[in-house]
Amino acid sequence: MKHWDAPRVHEPLNTQVEIPGSKSQTARALYLAATGSSPCTIHGLLRSRDTDLFADALVTLGARISFIGEMSARVIPMEIRSATEEERQIDCGLAGTVMRFLPPLAALSPIPTRFDGDKQAYARPLGALLDVLENLGAHITYHGEHGHIPFTIQGPLRYHPGTITVDASASSQFFSAMLLVAPLLGGATIRSEQELISLPHINMTLDMMRATGITWSKISQSEWKIEEGKPTASEIKIEADLSNAGPFLCAGILSGGSLAIPHWPVNSTQPGAMWPKLFERMGIDTRLLVEGSENGTLVVDGQGPGTFQGITCDMSAMGEMVPTLAALLLFAQTPSTLSGIAHLRGHETDRLEAIADSIRSLGGCVEVFDDGLTIRPRPLHGAKLRSFADHRMATFAAIVGLVIDGVSVDDIACTSKTLPNFESMWQSMMENRGAHV
Repeated sequence: MKHWDAPRVHEPLNTQVEIPGSKSQTARALYLAATGSSPCTIHGLLRSRDTDLFADALVTLGARISFIGEMSARVIPMEIRSATEEERQIDCGLAGTVMRFLPPLAALSPIPTRFDGDKQAYARPLGALLDVLENLGAHITYHGEHGHIPFTIQGPLRYHPGTITVDASASSQFFSAMLLVAPLLGGATIRSEQELISLPHINMTLDMMRATGITWSKISQSEWKIEEGKPTASEIKIEADLSNAGPFLCAGILSGGSLAIPHWPVNSTQPGAMWPKLFERMGIDTRLLVEGSENGTLVVDGQGPGTFQGITCDMSAMGEMVPTLAALLLFAQTPSTLSGIAHLRGHETDRLEAIADSIRSLGGCVEVFDDGLTIRPRPLHGAKLRSFADHRMATFAAIVGLVIDGVSVDDIACTSKTLPNFESMWQSMMENRGAHV
């Protein structure tokens, strides 16, 4: 496979970068629209491999989706079909949202539905979620390892109102999956016996459910009562993807320039909303230029490598940001420790080991422990890095390559999972093509 050579930055980047819609919000919006009581139009959605697979799967389950340009879609809700239809096939690719959000939805129907995907997806854990569905009456046939795709699931779920306990220690998506399906089961209380990881994603699910007409009440930090009902929204608006903004913000910092991200939400449940606070802890100047009640422009003012501090941080709520943050921390003045991220071992790849492998390939110093890692900055050298078919590891290489000569990565195209135009966006940024800051 041909390696992509990461471009060096030779001047401050004083530019603006437009970030497409949130992948996480797009998946939830498509789900809520597809299970609603009437047609719904989604604005600002992301078109990427993950979201296209999610939309295709909803169509397989009975929804009708028409894309309007690149950023909008009209969704006609699905209907539960009869058992006379043939087995349905759903391609998960490497999308956690497809393989986790949609089995409960598929199991509302007596039609068998087979879930399969990329070979790399076979390692992603699903057992805790599928065990819950079996307890609710779903029949599951595994075609490989227990608790993993490929499998066939068949409903209908048999549920009596009460409490459904979900072990979400491996992924918050297990919990969100049951929150989303609960209104369609006649209402349910969803609880976890463990402390919930990636809580912003769970709050995102709940906020979007409420915004589209679903009623719920919070019982505790790990338990919510969801009422019966269907989403009633006729329109849903998607925010810019703040996690995907991370590599571009890091580029501004490392170039010693001022880089701006427009349409930054003033209040957001996205984990990426924490970038400004993380940067401020590191001594990096950030400012939000508010343009209205909902959005503003986030600007980072960088001073280049070696001008900011390392941090010690519990990243359990911001796990998806770790590869990007780790790349930046290689150029900090002091060591950093990121913890609370054991669940990253079950992402697109074992991200803790992937980060460590990449840092060591660059000549860096990293220590991996059970639920995190410590990075000790030191001089680096170029290397041919592996993406591990993981979009976050591909952008890790792009960030490091801004500062270090001779950095390349083997599969930059895997960024299409969440940001299909990453290469052209990166190049445009490097040429300061955006609006001047």
